[in-house]
Amino acid sequence: MKRSHFALVAGVALALWTIARSTSRLRFSFAGKTVVISGGSRGLGLVMARQFAREGARIALLAHNSDELARAKNDLEPRGGQVLTVQCDLTDRAQIASAVETVVAHFGSIDVLINNAGVIEVGPLAHMTREDFERSLAIHFWAPYELTMRMRPQMAKRGGGRIVNISSIGGKIAVPHLAPYVAGKFALTGFSDSIRAELAVENIHVTTVAPGMMRTGSHVNARFKGNHAAEFAWFSFSNGLPLVSMSAERAAAKIIAACRRGQPSLILTLGARLAIAGNAIAPNLTGSTMKLANRFLPSPTTADGDELRTGWQSRRRPANVFTRHLDQATARNNERPSPNSR
Repeated sequence: MKRSHFALVAGVALALWTIARSTSRLRFSFAGKTVVISGGSRGLGLVMARQFAREGARIALLAHNSDELARAKNDLEPRGGQVLTVQCDLTDRAQIASAVETVVAHFGSIDVLINNAGVIEVGPLAHMTREDFERSLAIHFWAPYELTMRMRPQMAKRGGGRIVNISSIGGKIAVPHLAPYVAGKFALTGFSDSIRAELAVENIHVTTVAPGMMRTGSHVNARFKGNHAAEFAWFSFSNGLPLVSMSAERAAAKIIAACRRGQPSLILTLGARLAIAGNAIAPNLTGSTMKLANRFLPSPTTADGDELRTGWQSRRRPANVFTRHLDQATARNNERPSPNSR
């Protein structure tokens, strides 16, 4: 009787502690907090910055393109956000160190880090080189690593913080014609998941986000090898499917809500959740499905296939019913090219 009574009391105490902890996380406010977003000048990063601005956050955007940063700042300031833009090559450790120092000098602290910067390279493995894989690892793994390790002391000193790593369904399931991208995102997922428990001791909550297809408008800034037009066609078509992809605005809202709660993991889109669950339950079936899917993807080519081209340079057909709203997102989310991008 005493044991059962003790177990009941312990259970109630645990439930109350869980509720109190969850409630305190929900009360986490971004107002007055400094939020650093890598790759924040366009696409999903910019959409998140808009939502953080509405909550009164102080926003620092890190990106390499000065024109995009200027347009992003002009977009955000009328929304009430305090915005600092820092031009930074995220593949350069020295520039990352300098960028972090600039943010701290300007705002005095860093509370939230969103590792969002990424580059998608699409094409057959036959056209991919070591440099393609190194570039992916540099931007998807080493840049988040450097930013995390340099901002961690700032967060710990202030009593805690939030780190959100934007990985991908490609960081959970290997997809053909995306080998460098997948390698980088798998590395980011592993890093993000592995540091979570240790940083929690310092009250730094790490969230790993695995989005599926999103309508950010970034398809035109992806990079392609092989049969460029054909690779761009299947990639943009997949991103534009209305029942499979998610709008950038909805994705950003879910990511920010998970960040507020200090949620360990977030998978975006029902399709991505089903695919990841299916891969966990039946990996051999998933592997066979990917082999079949690869048969329908464009074959390697001998004509300029090794050349790396952007989506802007690769598109050959006008927008259709599936991609028209992607092009609208391109204009809305600052994805249009700078004069030297075409």
